[in-house]
Amino acid sequence: MRFVIQVVEKASVLIAERADGTVPEGGGYISGEIGQGLLVLVGIGAKDTRQIADRMVTKMKKLRIFEDENGKTNLDLASVGGSLLMVSQFTLYANCKKGNRPSFIEAGLPEMAEPLFGYIVDKCREGGTKVETGEFGALMKVSLINDGPFTIVLDSDEMGWQG
Repeated sequence: MRFVIQVVEKASVLIAERADGTVPEGGGYISGEIGQGLLVLVGIGAKDTRQIADRMVTKMKKLRIFEDENGKTNLDLASVGGSLLMVSQFTLYANCKKGNRPSFIEAGLPEMAEPLFGYIVDKCREGGTKVETGEFGALMKVSLINDGPFTIVLDSDEMGWQG
């Protein structure tokens, strides 16, 4: 599992085309929008589990990556009353080792990844955290104002939490 975590002043996601291929009236709609917090791009691999998701969510929510009153990155999401915008992104599992066309064979199939993404969102909401989302499988336009910029990649394989 991979999380690309960006500290943001604000972020939103517009659904430009639904997962079923239909285009919303007016060119799209905002499915999620937050102020201060974290925009999290979530890549789910073929071998990922709920146990890995639990560890990833716990780690993400405890990261001390927000500035305190002295300008030190010393506060976690809850300490600043921040929100989460969670966006599923299978392309985080792109393998570009051979050739110029990425392979996505390591990404979780939608029938496994979609319920696991829903589980991750539910786990993020525990404790009262405001969580907004994109739409699984949709064509999305993500807008954000980075704060820093401050971006971290959490990879369960690198953390030793393989499925």
